[in-house]
Amino acid sequence: MATVDHHHHQPETNNVAVHMGPPPATVGPPAAASSSSVIVKQVKRWSPWLTPVIVIANVITFVITMYVNNCPKNSYSCIADFLGRFSFQPLKENPLLGPSATTLQKMGGLDVTKVVDDHQGWRLLTCNWLHAGVFHILSNMLGLLFIGIRLEQEFGFIRIGLLYVISGFGGSILSALFNQTNISVGASGALFGLLGGMLSELIANWTIYSNKVATLITLVVIVVINLAVGILPHVDNFAHIGGFLSGFLMGFVLLIRPQLAWVNQRFGPLRYSTLSAPKFKTYQCILWVISLILLIVGLTVGLVMLLRGVNANDHCSWCHYLSCVPTSKWSCNTDPAYCLTDQMGNQVNVTCLSNGKNGLYMLSDASDSQIQSICSDLCG
Repeated sequence: MATVDHHHHQPETNNVAVHMGPPPATVGPPAAASSSSVIVKQVKRWSPWLTPVIVIANVITFVITMYVNNCPKNSYSCIADFLGRFSFQPLKENPLLGPSATTLQKMGGLDVTKVVDDHQGWRLLTCNWLHAGVFHILSNMLGLLFIGIRLEQEFGFIRIGLLYVISGFGGSILSALFNQTNISVGASGALFGLLGGMLSELIANWTIYSNKVATLITLVVIVVINLAVGILPHVDNFAHIGGFLSGFLMGFVLLIRPQLAWVNQRFGPLRYSTLSAPKFKTYQCILWVISLILLIVGLTVGLVMLLRGVNANDHCSWCHYLSCVPTSKWSCNTDPAYCLTDQMGNQVNVTCLSNGKNGLYMLSDASDSQIQSICSDLCG
């Protein structure tokens, strides 16, 4: 616990960019086309267990994060004091009812400086298991339950697990390349990857489905609406976009289905056994190869650029609008807040450098996290 005594101090309060996931999906895989002259083997239905486990793991991680946060000890004021050390940071500091940015950083949030300078690349994975607040985790986990369980029933836990983890990793890379001043957390990069996988699965298996046009339109509308929500402040749309693109490419690799003629040839009556049909259509194989190459190249190039300290905003002057569009109602300025502090005895005078607001607080042995909380409140 550092105390500041009779001199100026400049604490930095990191803003948190959250990955807000899509709402529960109302669209599932379309029905397979049927014909009286075609006999199709019943598709195996998996019992989904991985998705609920992921949800439980995220909830447990959030509870642990709140325990570590310990708002009463580290902040000058808290929300829901009756929760004790599980109470929330002030709304001006975190309107999502959650921990401080310092705690999220400590728990493994995506901090580009630590990834690049301190070689903490593991943050590209751990940030997907952290959430900035109750509203944040509730939104993401509801979406994951509705989308993940449906996909796991269709394709099993191995393929959906890979789709989830790799999409989250891809979202983290794109987020880190563009969002370099804030701490980024949330599972919605992975969740958008599941949506991307649903879309590419429909395209890859186009010939075996009925009602596919309606399903395609519904999926595209859901994706567009949720990406549009990402232009609001403090929402990390780059994680959404990176996760969606990774999942879209992964879907062509992991979620392709054999064509009906091959299924009938292998599992139908004997009269179909003399038919000669390839397992996959030519366009499916082409999409598989192209998508795998693009996925490997994209993730590799993005990771190398990140570890070399590249700021993608320097090479794309308009890309920041993909994550936030400023209007008269809100600002997209997410630069960290800086304050001057002066402590005399039990009195701490804190002044925000960006807007000049100041306040006098009665704190003995004020910790850095308490000062940061006050600074966020003054500069917010």
